Amino acid sequence: MNAVAMSRTLLNLIADQVRPAFVQAAALCLRDGPTGPEVLLVRTLRLRQWVIPKGWPMKGKSLAQAAAIEAWEEAGVRGIVSDDPIGAFTYTKIKKSGLPVTCRAQVYRLDVLETADTYPEARKRHRQWFPVAQAADIVRDPEVQALLQKL
Repeated sequence: MNAVAMSRTLLNLIADQVRPAFVQAAALCLRDGPTGPEVLLVRTLRLRQWVIPKGWPMKGKSLAQAAAIEAWEEAGVRGIVSDDPIGAFTYTKIKKSGLPVTCRAQVYRLDVLETADTYPEARKRHRQWFPVAQAADIVRDPEVQALLQKL
């Protein structure tokens, strides 16, 4: 582990003791594929890792509604979102300032009815449908892997 990673790890440990995790909303986007259920994953902007769409809460919107909006903005999909979360995961986000923050994303199932070619982040993000088992192998976060394995 290099010095920067060690510093971030130490900052995370201290921050976790001082403040609670920031809440986020995430969408687990599903559709019926030719060989069974498929999950839509998007690439993160900086590290290019496969994740499910997620983002910050929105004023005047429930977390489920915010998850559906994030799915549209990041992946160009719309559908029926569950009112209740199906799980959650915690991860560390590095802010533009370089400071790490702990985020706890509530995950809402979104059954996809529409996929668009033009959407807000189409030029920034790559999206791809994966069979559920393959998606569970691709994502790095163990809590997201567990959610996918339960499907």
